[in-house]
Amino acid sequence: MTEKDLIKKAGDALDAKLEEAKKTGNLVVKDATEDEAVIRSTFKKGEGVFRLFPAFVPRRFGKAGHRLKLHPDDYFAFGMARGSITERWFASTIAAQNGETAKADEGMAYVCVDYDSDEKFSLRNAVKVLGEEIVGKELMEKYNGWPMYSKFFDNENPLFHHLHLGFEDAARVGKLGKPENYYFPKQLNNYFGEANYTYFGFDPDVDPEEIKDRIRHFADDDTRITELSRAYRVELGTGWYTPAGVIHAPASVLTYEPQWNSDVNSVYENIVSGEVYPPEMLDEELPEDKKDIEDVFKLLDWDKNVDPDFHKNRFMAPKPVRPMEDMIADGYIEEWICYKCETVCAKRLTVLPGQTVTIKDSAPYGLICLEGHGTFGKWEIESPALIHYGQLTHDEYFVTEKAAKEGVVITNPSTTDPIVILKHFSENPDLVIE
Repeated sequence: MTEKDLIKKAGDALDAKLEEAKKTGNLVVKDATEDEAVIRSTFKKGEGVFRLFPAFVPRRFGKAGHRLKLHPDDYFAFGMARGSITERWFASTIAAQNGETAKADEGMAYVCVDYDSDEKFSLRNAVKVLGEEIVGKELMEKYNGWPMYSKFFDNENPLFHHLHLGFEDAARVGKLGKPENYYFPKQLNNYFGEANYTYFGFDPDVDPEEIKDRIRHFADDDTRITELSRAYRVELGTGWYTPAGVIHAPASVLTYEPQWNSDVNSVYENIVSGEVYPPEMLDEELPEDKKDIEDVFKLLDWDKNVDPDFHKNRFMAPKPVRPMEDMIADGYIEEWICYKCETVCAKRLTVLPGQTVTIKDSAPYGLICLEGHGTFGKWEIESPALIHYGQLTHDEYFVTEKAAKEGVVITNPSTTDPIVILKHFSENPDLVIE
C-alpha cells in the first residue's frame, strides 16, 4: 500500500468510528456534506484563515506537568479513569488512539465559525469540502489531505524509552510510520519536571544482543534499557529530529512536537518513575505471527540509533530564514526551528513591538501563539494566561495555502511585548535540508 492508500484507509476507519459515535449519541457533529455551506462561508469570511478550538488530550499514564495553561481545576476534565490531561493537539485531522473509552474525535481540530457562537466544524470536514483550496494541489495529490499535526506534550515525569515504527513496518498493521520533531519553548517551561534530559538511541559500542537480552525480560524484570542509551540535557529554545525507528525517552519538559499523522509505538522500557507498563506495549504494533524478540528488534533503524554523530545530525538550533538584520529592519524575526525532516517542519515567528508586517509562506500551516497579542488577518490573536476546559481562545489558527502565499497581515499594538508564534507545516518548498 502507498502512503496515500494507508491515509485513505485510516481516514475511512475514522469516519466509520465517528459515524457510529453519532448514532449512539456520543458525538454531536455533522458530516462534510451537512457542513459544506458553513465551511465555505467561514473560509470566505476569515479570508482563508480558520480559528481553531483548543483540543486537550488526557493519557492513562504519566503525570500532568501543569504547563498547558489549563485551569488547575480542569486537569481531570475527562474523568479520573481517563487520567490527567498531558497534551494539547494542533491542526489535527486524526483522532488520538487512546483506548476504548476515548471519545471518537479526541484530539481532532475544530474550526470556530464566529466570535459570538459555539458553532463549529472539524478541520477534517473542511479539508474534505475544500480540498486544494485549503492544503494545495501537491498535498491533495500526494496524501489526499492534511498529513501532519503538532502538539504540546506536558508530563512532570519522563516518558518511557520507545520508538515509532517506520513506514514499511507500520504498513504491515495497516498504519503509517511516524517521524517527529521536538522544540522546547522558553515561554512554557518555567520548570523542568523530574528529568531535564532526553535519551536518544544507543551507545555506538552497544552489542545488539545486549538490547535483545534486556527486552526479552520485559514481562518479568526491569529492562533498565536506558543504561545502554545516551542522554542529552535539554536546551530551551532548541530542538531535535527523531526519525522513525529511533528509540527515545523524552524529558519531562513541555515539548512542541510537529509530527506525522500517526500513533504507532514499540516501548522498550517497562518501569519509569515507579510506573509499570504492560508487556503488550512492546509488540502490540506487530502482526500476530511476527511478535518474537527478533521482530521487535528489527523495528529499530540500527544505524541511526548508534550514529556516533547523533547530535550533529539530529540537534536543531534556530536558523534564520534570511539575514537577521534585514528581518529586524522589517519588524520581525522568523526562524526555522524544525528543519531536518522532509515531510514535517516548523518555524518560529516573532513580530516586534509596535510593528505591522505581512508574512508570506509557500505552504499551508497551523499555528499556536506563545506570547503577546494583536491581530492576525481578520482575527484577534493573543496568548491566554489561563484556559478553562471547553473555553474558546484566540491563540490557535490554521492558514490555508492561498492565504499563506498571499500573506497574512499581523499587527502588534504593544509597545513592549513581541508576538511569538510557532507554525507547523507538512512539506514546505522553502525548506532546504542540509
